[in-house]
Amino acid sequence: MLSVSHEDFEILVGESLDTLHEDMLRELDNVIFLVEDHPADGGDVLGVYEGFSLAERDVYGYGEEPDRIILYRENLLAHCADHDELVSEIRITLVHEIAHFYGISEARIHELGWG
Repeated sequence: MLSVSHEDFEILVGESLDTLHEDMLRELDNVIFLVEDHPADGGDVLGVYEGFSLAERDVYGYGEEPDRIILYRENLLAHCADHDELVSEIRITLVHEIAHFYGISEARIHELGWG
C-alpha cells in the first residue's frame, strides 16, 4: 500500500481542487473539503458528500452547517498502485462528490465516467 502522510495527502487534495474548472467550483460557497483516514463505519468508499444537493434546497439558512465533502485517505491509498494513480483517483473522487452536490445521481455519474 502507498504511504502518504495526512499533511501531504491534504496538499494533493488542494492541488487537485486547483485543477478543476472554475464553473465546477462556482456554487461551492458553503462546502468544506475534509480528509479523514477512513469512514466511521469502516466501509471502503473513497469519498462522500454530506449535505443537501442544490436540487434539494432553496438557500442556506442562518446558522446552517456547511455541506462536507470528505475524502478517505487510507481507502484511497489502498485503492491505488502508485502516486500517479493516487493523484488521478483523488481528482475523480472530488469530481464525483462535487457532482452529488449539484444533484447528479450515482447512475448518471457512472454514465459520465466520473465514478
